[in-house]
Amino acid sequence: MTIATTSNLTPLDPGASAPLYRQIYERFRSAISSGMLKPGDRIPSARALTRELGLSRGTIDAAYSLLVAEGYIVARGQAGSIVTPGLKPRAPVASPEPQSADSAAAPSYRPDSILPFQMGLPALDAFPRKIWARLGARCIRAMQAADMVHPAVFGLPQLRAQIAAYLHMARGIDCAPSQVFVTSGYRHTMQLICQALLQAADQVWVEDPGYPPTRDLLGRFHLAAVPVPVDGEGIVVSEGSRLAPRARAAVVTPAHQSPLCVTLSLCRRLELLDWAARTGAWVIEDDYDGEYRYVSRPLPALKSLDRDGRVLYAGTFSKVLLPSLRLAYLVVPEAQVGCFERATEAFAGSPQLTQAIVTAFITEGHFARHIQRMRKLYAERRNAATAGLESVLGKYVRIDPQPGGMHLILRLQGGQPDRQLVARMREHGLYGEALTNWSAGEGGSPGLLLNFTNVDSHDTAAKLGRRLLALMQAGPAQS
Repeated sequence: MTIATTSNLTPLDPGASAPLYRQIYERFRSAISSGMLKPGDRIPSARALTRELGLSRGTIDAAYSLLVAEGYIVARGQAGSIVTPGLKPRAPVASPEPQSADSAAAPSYRPDSILPFQMGLPALDAFPRKIWARLGARCIRAMQAADMVHPAVFGLPQLRAQIAAYLHMARGIDCAPSQVFVTSGYRHTMQLICQALLQAADQVWVEDPGYPPTRDLLGRFHLAAVPVPVDGEGIVVSEGSRLAPRARAAVVTPAHQSPLCVTLSLCRRLELLDWAARTGAWVIEDDYDGEYRYVSRPLPALKSLDRDGRVLYAGTFSKVLLPSLRLAYLVVPEAQVGCFERATEAFAGSPQLTQAIVTAFITEGHFARHIQRMRKLYAERRNAATAGLESVLGKYVRIDPQPGGMHLILRLQGGQPDRQLVARMREHGLYGEALTNWSAGEGGSPGLLLNFTNVDSHDTAAKLGRRLLALMQAGPAQS
Protein backbone atom coordinates (compact mmCIF):
# COMPACT_ATOMS: atom_id res chain seq x y z
CA MET A 1 0.00 0.00 0.00
CA THR A 2 1.27 3.47 -0.90
CA ILE A 3 0.56 6.74 0.84
CA ALA A 4 -0.85 9.44 -1.42
CA THR A 5 0.38 13.01 -1.33
CA THR A 6 -1.10 16.18 -2.78
CA SER A 7 1.97 16.98 -4.86
CA ASN A 8 0.54 15.23 -7.90
CA LEU A 9 -2.88 16.85 -7.59
CA THR A 10 -3.73 20.00 -9.50
CA PRO A 11 -3.50 23.11 -7.29
CA LEU A 12 -6.57 24.76 -5.82
CA ASP A 13 -7.89 28.00 -7.27
CA PRO A 14 -9.20 30.40 -4.57
CA GLY A 15 -10.71 32.61 -7.27
CA ALA A 16 -12.74 29.85 -8.91
CA SER A 17 -16.53 29.77 -8.66
CA ALA A 18 -16.46 26.24 -7.16
CA PRO A 19 -15.94 26.24 -3.36
CA LEU A 20 -12.64 24.89 -2.05
CA TYR A 21 -14.13 21.73 -0.52
CA ARG A 22 -15.60 20.89 -3.93
CA GLN A 23 -12.24 21.46 -5.64
CA ILE A 24 -10.55 19.07 -3.17
CA TYR A 25 -13.26 16.48 -3.74
CA GLU A 26 -12.94 16.78 -7.54
CA ARG A 27 -9.15 16.44 -7.43
CA PHE A 28 -9.20 13.27 -5.33
CA ARG A 29 -12.02 11.78 -7.41
CA SER A 30 -10.12 12.53 -10.62
CA ALA A 31 -6.93 10.99 -9.20
CA ILE A 32 -8.84 7.83 -8.27
CA SER A 33 -10.63 7.61 -11.63
CA SER A 34 -7.39 8.06 -13.57
CA GLY A 35 -5.55 5.40 -11.56
CA MET A 36 -3.15 7.87 -9.94
CA LEU A 37 -4.62 6.69 -6.63
CA LYS A 38 -5.28 2.96 -6.48
CA PRO A 39 -7.62 0.91 -4.27
CA GLY A 40 -6.07 0.54 -0.81
CA ASP A 41 -3.82 3.61 -1.10
CA ARG A 42 -3.81 5.78 2.00
CA ILE A 43 -4.75 9.44 1.64
CA PRO A 44 -3.52 12.22 3.93
CA SER A 45 -5.39 12.63 7.20
CA ALA A 46 -7.73 15.58 7.46
CA ARG A 47 -5.42 17.14 10.05
CA ALA A 48 -2.36 16.77 7.82
CA LEU A 49 -4.14 18.16 4.77
CA THR A 50 -5.43 21.09 6.84
CA ARG A 51 -1.85 22.03 7.75
CA GLU A 52 -0.50 21.43 4.24
CA LEU A 53 -3.13 23.51 2.42
CA GLY A 54 -3.66 26.14 5.11
CA LEU A 55 -7.41 25.62 5.06
CA SER A 56 -9.95 25.13 7.80
CA ARG A 57 -10.62 21.66 9.14
CA GLY A 58 -14.28 22.03 8.20
CA THR A 59 -13.37 22.48 4.51
CA ILE A 60 -11.30 19.28 4.46
CA ASP A 61 -13.93 17.34 6.42
CA ALA A 62 -16.63 18.42 3.96
CA ALA A 63 -14.58 17.14 1.00
CA TYR A 64 -13.73 13.84 2.72
CA SER A 65 -17.33 13.30 3.83
CA LEU A 66 -18.46 13.63 0.24
CA LEU A 67 -15.83 11.15 -0.94
CA VAL A 68 -16.91 8.69 1.78
CA ALA A 69 -20.60 9.13 0.98
CA GLU A 70 -20.00 8.34 -2.70
CA GLY A 71 -17.84 5.31 -1.90
CA TYR A 72 -14.49 6.60 -3.15
CA ILE A 73 -12.71 6.33 0.20
CA VAL A 74 -13.16 4.46 3.48
CA ALA A 75 -12.55 6.12 6.83
CA ARG A 76 -10.88 3.73 9.32
CA GLY A 77 -10.67 5.90 12.43
CA GLN A 78 -7.17 6.03 13.91
CA ALA A 79 -5.82 3.99 11.00
CA GLY A 80 -6.61 6.81 8.59
CA SER A 81 -8.54 6.84 5.32
CA ILE A 82 -7.84 4.77 2.23
CA VAL A 83 -9.13 4.49 -1.31
CA THR A 84 -11.94 1.91 -1.18
CA PRO A 85 -10.46 -1.60 -1.66
CA GLY A 86 -11.76 -3.36 -4.76
CA LEU A 87 -13.02 -0.11 -6.24
CA LYS A 88 -13.23 -0.25 -10.02
CA PRO A 89 -13.77 3.35 -11.05
CA ARG A 90 -15.17 4.03 -14.46
CA ALA A 91 -12.69 5.25 -17.02
CA PRO A 92 -13.00 9.01 -17.47
CA VAL A 93 -15.01 10.09 -20.47
CA ALA A 94 -12.96 11.91 -23.06
CA SER A 95 -13.59 15.60 -22.70
CA PRO A 96 -14.53 17.61 -25.77
CA GLU A 97 -12.06 20.11 -27.05
CA PRO A 98 -12.38 23.33 -25.07
CA GLN A 99 -13.86 26.27 -26.89
CA SER A 100 -11.44 28.89 -28.03
CA ALA A 101 -11.78 32.46 -26.91
CA ASP A 102 -13.11 33.26 -30.36
CA SER A 103 -16.21 31.14 -29.85
CA ALA A 104 -19.13 32.33 -27.77
CA ALA A 105 -19.72 30.98 -24.27
CA ALA A 106 -23.04 29.27 -23.74
CA PRO A 107 -25.09 31.85 -21.87
CA SER A 108 -26.40 31.07 -18.39
CA TYR A 109 -29.13 33.23 -16.94
CA ARG A 110 -28.95 32.04 -13.33
CA PRO A 111 -25.29 31.20 -12.61
CA ASP A 112 -24.30 30.06 -9.11
CA SER A 113 -21.09 32.10 -9.07
CA ILE A 114 -20.34 35.55 -7.64
CA LEU A 115 -18.29 37.41 -10.24
CA PRO A 116 -17.75 41.11 -10.95
CA PHE A 117 -20.66 42.49 -13.03
CA GLN A 118 -22.75 39.36 -12.49
CA MET A 119 -26.32 39.95 -13.60
CA GLY A 120 -29.28 39.34 -11.32
CA LEU A 121 -27.49 39.83 -8.01
CA PRO A 122 -28.52 42.50 -5.50
CA ALA A 123 -25.88 44.18 -3.33
CA LEU A 124 -24.82 41.19 -1.26
CA ASP A 125 -22.66 43.28 1.07
CA ALA A 126 -25.64 45.48 2.02
CA PHE A 127 -28.11 42.74 2.92
CA PRO A 128 -29.21 43.03 6.60
CA ARG A 129 -27.93 39.62 7.65
CA LYS A 130 -28.19 40.21 11.41
CA ILE A 131 -31.85 41.14 11.16
CA TRP A 132 -32.50 38.19 8.88
CA ALA A 133 -30.73 35.80 11.25
CA ARG A 134 -32.69 37.11 14.22
CA LEU A 135 -36.01 36.71 12.43
CA GLY A 136 -35.02 33.27 11.21
CA ALA A 137 -34.10 32.10 14.71
CA ARG A 138 -37.36 33.46 16.07
CA CYS A 139 -39.42 31.71 13.39
CA ILE A 140 -37.67 28.43 14.10
CA ARG A 141 -38.25 28.74 17.86
CA ALA A 142 -41.94 29.48 17.25
CA MET A 143 -42.43 26.49 14.95
CA GLN A 144 -45.36 24.27 15.89
CA ALA A 145 -46.51 20.90 14.59
CA ALA A 146 -48.85 22.59 12.13
CA ASP A 147 -45.83 24.36 10.57
CA MET A 148 -44.07 21.06 9.87
CA VAL A 149 -46.57 19.55 7.43
CA HIS A 150 -46.79 20.26 3.70
CA PRO A 151 -46.89 24.00 2.99
CA ALA A 152 -50.00 25.67 1.59
CA VAL A 153 -49.76 25.37 -2.19
CA PHE A 154 -51.14 28.90 -2.71
CA GLY A 155 -48.65 30.41 -0.28
CA LEU A 156 -48.57 31.22 3.43
CA PRO A 157 -51.77 33.20 4.11
CA GLN A 158 -49.93 35.85 6.15
CA LEU A 159 -47.41 36.37 3.34
CA ARG A 160 -50.14 36.67 0.70
CA ALA A 161 -51.80 39.35 2.83
CA GLN A 162 -48.53 41.24 3.31
CA ILE A 163 -47.76 41.13 -0.43
CA ALA A 164 -51.23 42.47 -1.26
CA ALA A 165 -50.79 45.33 1.24
CA TYR A 166 -47.32 46.17 -0.08
CA LEU A 167 -48.46 46.21 -3.71
CA HIS A 168 -51.32 48.54 -2.83
CA MET A 169 -48.95 51.02 -1.19
CA ALA A 170 -45.90 50.74 -3.45
CA ARG A 171 -47.16 49.70 -6.89
CA GLY A 172 -50.74 51.03 -6.97
CA ILE A 173 -52.29 47.57 -7.30
CA ASP A 174 -55.61 46.85 -5.59
CA CYS A 175 -55.88 43.13 -4.99
CA ALA A 176 -57.13 40.73 -2.34
CA PRO A 177 -54.77 38.21 -0.70
CA SER A 178 -56.70 35.45 -2.49
CA GLN A 179 -55.45 36.86 -5.81
CA VAL A 180 -51.80 36.43 -4.74
CA PHE A 181 -50.10 33.10 -5.45
CA VAL A 182 -46.63 32.50 -4.00
CA THR A 183 -44.28 30.71 -6.40
CA SER A 184 -40.68 29.50 -6.38
CA GLY A 185 -39.46 31.94 -9.04
CA TYR A 186 -40.16 33.45 -12.44
CA ARG A 187 -40.03 30.09 -14.22
CA HIS A 188 -42.57 28.62 -11.81
CA THR A 189 -44.76 31.68 -12.30
CA MET A 190 -44.66 31.35 -16.08
CA GLN A 191 -45.30 27.62 -15.89
CA LEU A 192 -48.38 28.25 -13.78
CA ILE A 193 -49.72 30.84 -16.24
CA CYS A 194 -49.10 28.62 -19.24
CA GLN A 195 -50.89 25.68 -17.66
CA ALA A 196 -53.82 27.75 -16.41
CA LEU A 197 -54.57 30.00 -19.38
CA LEU A 198 -52.77 28.94 -22.56
CA GLN A 199 -52.86 26.01 -24.94
CA ALA A 200 -50.32 24.46 -27.27
CA ALA A 201 -49.75 26.45 -30.49
CA ASP A 202 -51.06 29.71 -28.96
CA GLN A 203 -49.08 32.74 -30.08
CA VAL A 204 -47.48 34.94 -27.40
CA TRP A 205 -45.87 38.33 -27.96
CA VAL A 206 -42.40 38.67 -26.45
CA GLU A 207 -40.22 41.77 -26.45
CA ASP A 208 -37.31 41.89 -28.90
CA PRO A 209 -34.74 42.20 -27.47
CA GLY A 210 -36.06 40.45 -24.39
CA TYR A 211 -35.25 38.02 -21.59
CA PRO A 212 -34.10 34.82 -23.38
CA PRO A 213 -35.45 32.29 -20.83
CA THR A 214 -38.98 33.55 -21.57
CA ARG A 215 -38.71 32.36 -25.18
CA ASP A 216 -37.29 29.05 -23.98
CA LEU A 217 -40.08 28.54 -21.45
CA LEU A 218 -42.77 29.25 -24.02
CA GLY A 219 -41.16 26.80 -26.41
CA ARG A 220 -41.20 24.06 -23.78
CA PHE A 221 -44.97 24.49 -23.56
CA HIS A 222 -45.26 24.33 -27.36
CA LEU A 223 -46.31 27.97 -27.53
CA ALA A 224 -45.27 30.19 -30.44
CA ALA A 225 -43.19 33.15 -29.22
CA VAL A 226 -43.62 36.12 -31.57
CA PRO A 227 -40.77 38.67 -31.23
CA VAL A 228 -42.17 42.23 -31.19
CA PRO A 229 -39.70 45.12 -31.55
CA VAL A 230 -38.99 47.57 -28.74
CA ASP A 231 -38.23 51.26 -29.22
CA GLY A 232 -37.73 54.20 -26.86
CA GLU A 233 -41.31 53.88 -25.57
CA GLY A 234 -41.25 50.13 -25.01
CA ILE A 235 -42.94 47.35 -26.94
CA VAL A 236 -44.42 48.52 -30.27
CA VAL A 237 -48.02 47.39 -29.88
CA SER A 238 -48.95 48.20 -33.47
CA GLU A 239 -46.21 45.86 -34.70
CA GLY A 240 -47.44 43.12 -32.40
CA SER A 241 -50.94 43.53 -33.80
CA ARG A 242 -49.56 43.30 -37.32
CA LEU A 243 -47.31 40.29 -36.65
CA ALA A 244 -49.75 38.25 -34.55
CA PRO A 245 -53.19 39.87 -34.28
CA ARG A 246 -54.66 36.73 -32.68
CA ALA A 247 -51.99 36.25 -30.05
CA ARG A 248 -53.36 34.94 -26.76
CA ALA A 249 -50.87 36.77 -24.51
CA ALA A 250 -48.05 39.28 -24.32
CA VAL A 251 -45.11 39.13 -21.89
CA VAL A 252 -43.84 42.63 -21.12
CA THR A 253 -41.49 44.41 -18.68
CA PRO A 254 -43.10 47.87 -18.42
CA ALA A 255 -41.13 49.40 -15.54
CA HIS A 256 -37.65 48.73 -16.98
CA GLN A 257 -37.73 46.89 -20.27
CA SER A 258 -35.45 43.88 -20.05
CA PRO A 259 -32.72 44.48 -21.15
CA LEU A 260 -32.92 48.04 -22.57
CA CYS A 261 -34.37 49.55 -19.36
CA VAL A 262 -36.73 51.92 -21.22
CA THR A 263 -40.09 52.54 -19.55
CA LEU A 264 -43.31 51.63 -21.33
CA SER A 265 -44.97 54.97 -22.07
CA LEU A 266 -48.50 55.74 -20.88
CA CYS A 267 -49.73 55.82 -24.48
CA ARG A 268 -48.32 52.34 -25.13
CA ARG A 269 -49.71 51.05 -21.82
CA LEU A 270 -53.21 52.12 -22.73
CA GLU A 271 -52.78 50.76 -26.26
CA LEU A 272 -51.66 47.40 -24.90
CA LEU A 273 -54.54 47.19 -22.43
CA ASP A 274 -57.01 48.12 -25.18
CA TRP A 275 -55.61 45.36 -27.41
CA ALA A 276 -55.94 42.80 -24.60
CA ALA A 277 -59.53 43.83 -23.77
CA ARG A 278 -60.57 43.87 -27.43
CA THR A 279 -59.07 40.49 -28.32
CA GLY A 280 -59.50 38.67 -25.00
CA ALA A 281 -55.72 38.26 -24.66
CA TRP A 282 -53.67 38.25 -21.46
CA VAL A 283 -50.90 40.67 -20.53
CA ILE A 284 -48.18 39.18 -18.31
CA GLU A 285 -46.40 42.03 -16.50
CA ASP A 286 -42.95 40.95 -15.35
CA ASP A 287 -42.05 43.57 -12.74
CA TYR A 288 -38.66 42.12 -11.85
CA ASP A 289 -37.04 45.30 -10.46
CA GLY A 290 -39.66 48.04 -10.70
CA GLU A 291 -38.70 49.38 -7.25
CA TYR A 292 -35.37 50.67 -8.55
CA ARG A 293 -35.98 53.88 -10.43
CA TYR A 294 -33.53 56.73 -9.87
CA VAL A 295 -34.82 59.76 -11.79
CA SER A 296 -38.14 59.93 -9.92
CA ARG A 297 -40.36 57.84 -7.71
CA PRO A 298 -41.14 54.34 -9.04
CA LEU A 299 -44.01 54.41 -11.52
CA PRO A 300 -47.27 52.59 -10.76
CA ALA A 301 -47.48 49.12 -12.23
CA LEU A 302 -49.27 48.46 -15.51
CA LYS A 303 -51.63 46.28 -13.44
CA SER A 304 -52.84 49.44 -11.66
CA LEU A 305 -54.44 50.59 -14.94
CA ASP A 306 -56.17 47.27 -15.63
CA ARG A 307 -59.95 47.72 -15.56
CA ASP A 308 -60.88 44.64 -17.60
CA GLY A 309 -59.07 41.94 -15.66
CA ARG A 310 -56.56 41.11 -18.40
CA VAL A 311 -53.22 41.70 -16.60
CA LEU A 312 -51.32 39.11 -14.57
CA TYR A 313 -48.65 40.72 -12.39
CA ALA A 314 -45.44 38.75 -11.71
CA GLY A 315 -43.19 39.97 -8.89
CA THR A 316 -40.12 38.49 -7.24
CA PHE A 317 -38.04 38.70 -4.08
CA SER A 318 -34.86 37.71 -5.96
CA LYS A 319 -33.79 41.23 -6.88
CA VAL A 320 -34.89 43.05 -3.72
CA LEU A 321 -33.74 40.38 -1.24
CA LEU A 322 -31.81 37.29 -2.40
CA PRO A 323 -32.00 34.96 -5.42
CA SER A 324 -31.33 31.98 -3.13
CA LEU A 325 -34.75 32.42 -1.51
CA ARG A 326 -36.41 31.10 -4.70
CA LEU A 327 -39.50 33.10 -3.82
CA ALA A 328 -41.76 35.05 -6.17
CA TYR A 329 -45.46 35.80 -6.52
CA LEU A 330 -48.21 36.20 -9.07
CA VAL A 331 -51.29 38.42 -8.86
CA VAL A 332 -54.14 37.16 -11.02
CA PRO A 333 -57.44 38.83 -12.00
CA GLU A 334 -60.20 38.17 -9.47
CA ALA A 335 -62.26 36.21 -12.01
CA GLN A 336 -59.34 33.80 -12.55
CA VAL A 337 -58.66 32.93 -8.90
CA GLY A 338 -60.53 29.63 -9.08
CA CYS A 339 -58.77 28.65 -12.30
CA PHE A 340 -55.35 29.29 -10.73
CA GLU A 341 -56.27 27.50 -7.52
CA ARG A 342 -57.05 24.39 -9.55
CA ALA A 343 -53.84 24.72 -11.59
CA THR A 344 -51.74 25.32 -8.47
CA GLU A 345 -52.88 22.07 -6.88
CA ALA A 346 -50.50 20.25 -9.24
CA PHE A 347 -47.48 22.02 -7.69
CA ALA A 348 -45.74 21.75 -4.34
CA GLY A 349 -45.74 24.86 -2.18
CA SER A 350 -42.64 26.96 -1.50
CA PRO A 351 -40.78 26.26 1.80
CA GLN A 352 -42.95 27.54 4.64
CA LEU A 353 -40.06 28.58 6.89
CA THR A 354 -38.68 30.86 4.18
CA GLN A 355 -42.11 32.36 3.68
CA ALA A 356 -42.47 32.91 7.43
CA ILE A 357 -39.16 34.78 7.62
CA VAL A 358 -40.08 36.98 4.64
CA THR A 359 -43.47 37.66 6.24
CA ALA A 360 -41.81 38.83 9.45
CA PHE A 361 -39.32 40.90 7.45
CA ILE A 362 -42.18 42.74 5.73
CA THR A 363 -44.46 43.00 8.79
CA GLU A 364 -41.83 44.67 10.95
CA GLY A 365 -41.01 47.27 8.30
CA HIS A 366 -37.56 45.95 7.37
CA PHE A 367 -38.60 45.28 3.78
CA ALA A 368 -39.69 48.85 3.04
CA ARG A 369 -36.61 50.30 4.75
CA HIS A 370 -34.32 47.92 2.86
CA ILE A 371 -35.78 48.95 -0.49
CA GLN A 372 -35.35 52.63 0.38
CA ARG A 373 -31.70 52.06 1.36
CA MET A 374 -31.00 50.02 -1.76
CA ARG A 375 -32.61 52.61 -4.02
CA LYS A 376 -30.22 55.25 -2.64
CA LEU A 377 -27.22 52.90 -2.69
CA TYR A 378 -27.87 51.72 -6.23
CA ALA A 379 -28.18 55.27 -7.50
CA GLU A 380 -24.75 55.98 -6.03
CA ARG A 381 -23.20 52.77 -7.35
CA ARG A 382 -24.71 53.26 -10.79
CA ASN A 383 -23.10 56.70 -11.02
CA ALA A 384 -19.78 55.41 -9.68
CA ALA A 385 -19.74 52.43 -12.02
CA THR A 386 -20.64 54.54 -15.04
CA ALA A 387 -17.98 57.16 -14.27
CA GLY A 388 -15.29 54.58 -13.47
CA LEU A 389 -15.90 52.55 -16.63
CA GLU A 390 -16.12 55.62 -18.86
CA SER A 391 -12.80 56.92 -17.49
CA VAL A 392 -11.11 53.81 -18.90
CA LEU A 393 -13.32 52.65 -21.76
CA GLY A 394 -14.68 55.97 -23.01
CA LYS A 395 -13.24 55.57 -26.52
CA TYR A 396 -14.41 51.99 -26.88
CA VAL A 397 -17.96 51.95 -25.48
CA ARG A 398 -21.02 54.12 -25.08
CA ILE A 399 -23.02 53.63 -21.89
CA ASP A 400 -26.76 54.07 -22.36
CA PRO A 401 -28.49 56.53 -20.04
CA GLN A 402 -31.42 54.84 -18.35
CA PRO A 403 -33.92 55.76 -15.61
CA GLY A 404 -33.54 52.69 -13.44
CA GLY A 405 -32.70 49.02 -13.19
CA MET A 406 -29.71 47.13 -11.86
CA HIS A 407 -27.43 46.86 -14.88
CA LEU A 408 -25.59 49.02 -17.40
CA ILE A 409 -25.62 48.63 -21.17
CA LEU A 410 -22.23 49.20 -22.79
CA ARG A 411 -22.59 49.65 -26.54
CA LEU A 412 -19.43 48.37 -28.18
CA GLN A 413 -17.85 50.68 -30.74
CA GLY A 414 -15.93 49.61 -33.83
CA GLY A 415 -17.75 46.35 -34.45
CA GLN A 416 -16.32 44.47 -31.47
CA PRO A 417 -18.24 41.12 -31.30
CA ASP A 418 -20.00 40.94 -27.93
CA ARG A 419 -20.38 37.16 -27.70
CA GLN A 420 -16.66 36.53 -28.16
CA LEU A 421 -15.83 39.24 -25.64
CA VAL A 422 -18.22 37.73 -23.09
CA ALA A 423 -16.54 34.34 -23.58
CA ARG A 424 -13.14 35.87 -22.81
CA MET A 425 -14.57 37.69 -19.79
CA ARG A 426 -15.85 34.43 -18.33
CA GLU A 427 -12.44 32.82 -18.86
CA HIS A 428 -10.78 35.65 -16.91
CA GLY A 429 -13.14 35.88 -13.95
CA LEU A 430 -15.48 38.61 -15.16
CA TYR A 431 -19.17 38.29 -15.89
CA GLY A 432 -21.06 39.82 -18.74
CA GLU A 433 -23.96 39.01 -21.01
CA ALA A 434 -23.98 39.68 -24.74
CA LEU A 435 -26.79 41.97 -25.83
CA THR A 436 -27.10 40.12 -29.13
CA ASN A 437 -28.07 36.96 -27.22
CA TRP A 438 -31.19 38.81 -26.05
CA SER A 439 -32.37 39.42 -29.61
CA ALA A 440 -34.50 36.84 -31.40
CA GLY A 441 -32.69 37.34 -34.72
CA GLU A 442 -29.11 38.01 -35.73
CA GLY A 443 -29.44 41.72 -36.34
CA GLY A 444 -29.02 43.04 -32.80
CA SER A 445 -26.36 45.65 -32.07
CA PRO A 446 -23.39 44.38 -30.01
CA GLY A 447 -23.23 45.38 -26.38
CA LEU A 448 -22.46 44.21 -22.87
CA LEU A 449 -24.92 43.89 -20.00
CA LEU A 450 -23.06 44.51 -16.73
CA ASN A 451 -24.61 44.53 -13.26
CA PHE A 452 -23.41 47.45 -11.12
CA THR A 453 -25.02 46.65 -7.75
CA ASN A 454 -21.87 45.04 -6.31
CA VAL A 455 -19.43 47.64 -7.71
CA ASP A 456 -18.74 49.64 -4.56
CA SER A 457 -16.75 52.62 -5.85
CA HIS A 458 -15.38 54.61 -8.79
CA ASP A 459 -11.93 53.07 -8.19
CA THR A 460 -13.32 49.53 -8.24
CA ALA A 461 -15.14 50.25 -11.50
CA ALA A 462 -12.00 51.74 -13.07
CA LYS A 463 -9.93 48.74 -11.99
CA LEU A 464 -12.48 46.36 -13.51
CA GLY A 465 -12.60 48.56 -16.59
CA ARG A 466 -8.85 48.14 -17.09
CA ARG A 467 -9.25 44.37 -16.95
CA LEU A 468 -12.04 44.60 -19.49
CA LEU A 469 -10.00 46.89 -21.72
CA ALA A 470 -7.12 44.39 -21.75
CA LEU A 471 -9.51 41.69 -22.93
CA MET A 472 -10.93 43.94 -25.63
CA GLN A 473 -7.48 44.83 -26.92
CA ALA A 474 -6.28 41.22 -26.80
CA GLY A 475 -9.26 39.99 -28.82
CA PRO A 476 -9.06 38.43 -32.25
CA ALA A 477 -8.69 40.56 -35.31
CA GLN A 478 -12.02 42.01 -36.33
CA SER A 479 -13.45 40.79 -39.60
